[in-house]
Amino acid sequence: MIKNYLKTAIRNLLRNKVYSVINVLGLSIGLACGMLIILYVKDEVSYDRFHENLSSIYRIGIKTFDKDGKMDGKGGYTGYLQGPRFAANIPGIKTFVRVQSDMQDVKTGTAIKAESVHRVDSAFFSVFSFPLLSGNPATALTSPDGIVISEDMAKRQFSTTDALGKTIMMKSGDEAFKPYTVTGVAKRSPQNSSLKFNVLMPIKPSAAEEANDDNWFNFFLNTFILLQPGTDAAKVEQKIRQFYAKDAAEALKRQTEKYGPLGTVEYHLQSLPDLHLSRDYRADNGLTNASDPLYSYILSGIALFVLLIACINFVNLTIARLLKRAKEIGIRKVVGGDRRQLMMQFMGESFILSFAAFLLALIMVKLSLPVFNELANKALALQYLFDGRLVMGYILLFLATSLLAGFYPSLILSGYNPVNVLYNRFTLSGKNYLQKGLIVLQFTLASFLIIGTITIYSQFSYLTNEKLGYDDTHLVTVRHSRIPYEQTEHIRAELMKSPAVADVSFRSSGDWTTSAKVSGETSMDFVYETVDESYLPMLKVPIIKGRNFSKAFPSDSTHSVMVNEAFVKEAGWKNAIGQEVNFWYNQEKYTVIGVVKDYHYAGMAQKIGPQLFTMKHANQYGSTFIKLHSNSETAALTHIEKIFKQVFPLSPYEYTFKDVENRQRYEAEARWKQIILLSALLTIFVSCIGLFGLSVLSAERRTKEIGIRKVLGASVASVVTILSKDFLKLVIISLVLAMPVAWYAGNKWLENYPYRITLNWWLFATAAFLVSAIALATVSFHAVKAAVADPVKSLRAE
Repeated sequence: MIKNYLKTAIRNLLRNKVYSVINVLGLSIGLACGMLIILYVKDEVSYDRFHENLSSIYRIGIKTFDKDGKMDGKGGYTGYLQGPRFAANIPGIKTFVRVQSDMQDVKTGTAIKAESVHRVDSAFFSVFSFPLLSGNPATALTSPDGIVISEDMAKRQFSTTDALGKTIMMKSGDEAFKPYTVTGVAKRSPQNSSLKFNVLMPIKPSAAEEANDDNWFNFFLNTFILLQPGTDAAKVEQKIRQFYAKDAAEALKRQTEKYGPLGTVEYHLQSLPDLHLSRDYRADNGLTNASDPLYSYILSGIALFVLLIACINFVNLTIARLLKRAKEIGIRKVVGGDRRQLMMQFMGESFILSFAAFLLALIMVKLSLPVFNELANKALALQYLFDGRLVMGYILLFLATSLLAGFYPSLILSGYNPVNVLYNRFTLSGKNYLQKGLIVLQFTLASFLIIGTITIYSQFSYLTNEKLGYDDTHLVTVRHSRIPYEQTEHIRAELMKSPAVADVSFRSSGDWTTSAKVSGETSMDFVYETVDESYLPMLKVPIIKGRNFSKAFPSDSTHSVMVNEAFVKEAGWKNAIGQEVNFWYNQEKYTVIGVVKDYHYAGMAQKIGPQLFTMKHANQYGSTFIKLHSNSETAALTHIEKIFKQVFPLSPYEYTFKDVENRQRYEAEARWKQIILLSALLTIFVSCIGLFGLSVLSAERRTKEIGIRKVLGASVASVVTILSKDFLKLVIISLVLAMPVAWYAGNKWLENYPYRITLNWWLFATAAFLVSAIALATVSFHAVKAAVADPVKSLRAE
């Protein structure tokens, strides 16, 4: 019997190839989307979970409060003291590891390249589970001249992983190159690790530094602690705060006497599994791949939408196809087939289609995985899907989908009177509220996602295309650790010898933040930049009040500063020129000589904050900005490399184009634009498949009505209108339901960005037009086909 059901099911599926393909394709797309998102989310939540001591590893984080008690920052930043002081004085802490990121120049033959290194404590391998290919994890980081390198680093340096005992020449800053002995070779860090390293070096602060209580207020590295098994982390956190308040009291008193009222610090413990997706205590400062859980929520929502729409389509298309088999159902019932047998057959066909869809979905995932990895910046593999719990989930999903798609149609169709069925005198009972409800639901989901897609796409386009307020074209940046002012004129003169170079300027490296007093005793924080007189004119940043730095005024290099509009606004100045900025901690006072128009020095994702410029000669520069003439990049780059290698022969040479660097800031946004757009296209496609099936159902149900209307003189256009308007009503209802929810969700999402688009009416009108037009085009295909059909054929049985 089962064999007969199977044969009949396969025969019917092959006889209706178009419907079978569409049905399988729609469901497989939904399942493939779901599988890809499962891979993504599984990878996100699996970060750092491979460590054996996972439940006992915590990072020390801080909340900082200003002198008025207002919280002004969070982060996983500590200094030299926190790890050893807390471990030595607080019960429950077994050991600690400090992780400080650094850059070292590495010599390979005659080539010199800057390499990222991590300075860590000797307990590193007893806390974290990073296996060594060679070397003793207990002693690998105990020697001050010993280093542990990754297998990738070993292959680059020695063309083999058998590197134990070999030496690497390294140096930091202006020091001389020094040999370091390889004491261990580590396996490549797992892809889902927040801590990835190529070189590990011992962190060795001096005894004086670890005894200096003023270092309680230096925050520049990550500190991890390992708790004793069974220790309550909340109690340890409380003891940390109590110990800090007592141990740092004298140092805090000295700092307050020297600098005035200071803010406070509150310590927190962050569990290692929370590190990757934390929005407050991010995985940075030497840690990598920090992510936002919002992306996982968005992708999970998209996957759920697409899968739900695909299942709705499956039900509707199954009903549409089974209606064409009404006579078969009638004959089976006349010759003795009971309802249970008919339901078994229809359920069998549903299971076959679902199984085919699952197989096709796996093929789709396999083929699309490289593209998805590139878009999501992941290294996912298909075998990640075959986790025990995930496989069980797939089986449940398979059973639920098959039952959902097969049970309702088989229940309805197997219950009809055979006489009515054989004479085509039947319709689906009632007002078909289920089918209409399903189509409203799927187009509500599709409309919501389309509006969301337009919102996200518009915001990301705004971030990537909006002007930053300065000219970054044909601008080359060369970074170097230290360039004293006395050396800049020589470098400028040498670079300007090339006709391809238009101008040269210098700026401090990185983004430094400090504080000073303005308007008496008011203290404020700001970005502090050391520049020369050519920097702002080269970037074409307008000076809206006062003047630029100039060598004609010697005091500009000792007592003058420039500020941006945000600085003036926060300081509360009506006229900034002549105002005083007091760096009380080093007894230096400066006078404001110019106000610079605000520009996005840190990109569009960050609000423009107060910014101060100085031309203080005692400060060293770290970046050289070189403006090139257009169409001369090749000649200019050759000349620039030659000069820098002459001036700094023992330092690596690397350059970037500023406009390329700015675009790279938004690589994640650009990838998400593509992911969201692709998701919307898939949703539209899958929704239209469902609408296509429903239009077939309508045309089949109203065949005789259409024939009678045509006999009575109805035109093709009027018939098409009659068949289409019911579906358009459902689509309009869907839009009405989706728009308020999409508006609320869009505004909540946009609150994450300081610079954002406004959700205008045209955005919703565009979405409504797209949804309506696509729905109408889909429905019209079968409406036109039914309208032009010969009415004689449809009325023959009458």
